[in-house]
Amino acid sequence: MSKLTPPLPKFLRPAPSRSHEDDGAGEGNGGEPGRAGKVRESAAEGSANVVGWLDERSGISPIVRAQFYRKVPKGTNWFYTLGSATLFAFVSQAVTGVFLAMYYEPDTSRAYESAAHITNEVFLGELVRGMHRWGSTVMIILIFLHMARTFVFGAYKYPRELQWVIGVVLLVLTLAMGLTGYLLPFDQRSFWATTVAVNLNASAPVIGPYLADFMRGGAEFGAASLARFYALHMLAIPGLIAALIGAHLYLVAKLGTTAPPWLKAEKKALRQEGI
Repeated sequence: MSKLTPPLPKFLRPAPSRSHEDDGAGEGNGGEPGRAGKVRESAAEGSANVVGWLDERSGISPIVRAQFYRKVPKGTNWFYTLGSATLFAFVSQAVTGVFLAMYYEPDTSRAYESAAHITNEVFLGELVRGMHRWGSTVMIILIFLHMARTFVFGAYKYPRELQWVIGVVLLVLTLAMGLTGYLLPFDQRSFWATTVAVNLNASAPVIGPYLADFMRGGAEFGAASLARFYALHMLAIPGLIAALIGAHLYLVAKLGTTAPPWLKAEKKALRQEGI
């Protein structure tokens, strides 16, 4: 019996002969369309393999489908985009805040100089700082409008009470993030405005004085106050907001979007008329 010869490695095998039809030579430009089509097919297959690999190990496809392929009631309009706009504003705040944190120094003797350095000397620093500064105001306005829409449309009622509670907590955290960030430039205006705000908190019954001492880091504003506000503004509050946004989006995907009130009234009138 003759021995079986092992197959040649792939890179040593002769290339298969191709006809003019296979390489696209009959299309008039030397076969480029045929090769381009194969490249596109290979890229599509590679993307599908990567997505399949990630989905097999993370199981994220049901979450993605729940977020992007859910039923939307008839009659929805631009008022329903206020929640997404608020989320976009938060992402913008997070991204610009990361770049600002690269240059900001949370020290009472250097905070103002570092903020001025960002504005006057860092490349696009004035733009990024302006986006962060005005973005906080935009986010507060958007979350108020979003909650007003939810209240007027009756979307806080059963079974969406938990979504409403999470939204109220997100509103409080957004205001707290604005307050803690206002002190960071540590100029005269931010110092005295924050002093007034903390003194207002101190007037609350029972927990007011303890809350004010916690925010100041002592009896008076100083280095501990700035460090504490910086930690709250950069770490604690954004982390809580991100976690609550995740819970909020989960409930939206689970419970769906409520229909506008005028459609509910129309359906009720039709039922009463027996139509």
